[in-house]
Amino acid sequence: MTRSSTHELVIEAIEDQIMSGALVVGDLLPPERELAAQLKVSRAGVREAIRVLEGHGVLQSDVGSGRGAGTFVASLPSAALARFLRLHVALSNFRIQEVVEARVILEQASASLAAERAEESAVEELRRLVAVMDEPGVDREAFNDADTAFHLAIAQAGGNSLFSDMTGAIRGSLRAPILEAFTKVDDWDGMVSMLRDQHHGILEAIAQGEVQRAGELTAAHIRAATAALPDLDGA
Repeated sequence: MTRSSTHELVIEAIEDQIMSGALVVGDLLPPERELAAQLKVSRAGVREAIRVLEGHGVLQSDVGSGRGAGTFVASLPSAALARFLRLHVALSNFRIQEVVEARVILEQASASLAAERAEESAVEELRRLVAVMDEPGVDREAFNDADTAFHLAIAQAGGNSLFSDMTGAIRGSLRAPILEAFTKVDDWDGMVSMLRDQHHGILEAIAQGEVQRAGELTAAHIRAATAALPDLDGA
């Protein structure tokens, strides 16, 4: 068995134990020598598997001696999950239309949840981001960054951390192509005016607790913005 296939076998064995509940957050893995003997693989394969899972945020190793030493099952940080998803979306060559369809479903639900659950502080953050996009003469990159943050803030306001992580990952993967499309817009003032109107409508629906309307406006906004941007529509 090659070293590569050995480390993949170890990863699969650890994943299986996590999925079955045999390993949970905080559990200590057996020592390297013992784990290699259990799985009938080389210690080098075990070490490589642990490095990979540490990189994914699944495991954490503490060197030294005593009760705090060893390799533990870690709670995957939200930022690590979002980063992993963002890179996966960016590298998987999904068609833009597939990503847009996923955004519509996900962000429509997030906006409806935000209208139902958002606290006043969350609504104020949305207002702040809309104000950034409303600034006269705002450049395309600053607008794009505020736009990205606005959509993520809606997901966060809905109180579903998985929705917000997925939204951040998908929208983050689109930052560069959307900015590139912005640079190709001839009538930038007209584009900005349309997007501002749509953002204001979504914001007010959320602020007023209009659950269905917030979702519908968000879905319509994503579709309209995609159709209006060069190289994104129908890609």
